[in-house]
Amino acid sequence: RFQYNPLHFCKMYSTYVLYSPGFNKIYVGFSSELTSRLIAHNDLRNTGWSARYQPWELLYSEEHFTKSEAMLREKQLKTSRGREFIHEMVKAKRNPSTEGC
Repeated sequence: RFQYNPLHFCKMYSTYVLYSPGFNKIYVGFSSELTSRLIAHNDLRNTGWSARYQPWELLYSEEHFTKSEAMLREKQLKTSRGREFIHEMVKAKRNPSTEGC
């Protein structure tokens, strides 16, 4: 039986962090279509800032119910504290722990 859940019909917004391992660069953004946005960043026809540092990998993302929440989180991730959080993830990605092996 179908149960109405308004969350199933909501447009969600993602705040995301991309990482370019070849250039050790990060990119922070938000989108309502995360997969399409990642493809666009890696498209060879891309002429924006991110084109110089292709290919990009998705390092981190989080979902938000509103565009304003996603935009606010993007701004937070671009602060010095946010950059620290991101650089810790980059460090962990570049130097994976061997604990538990």
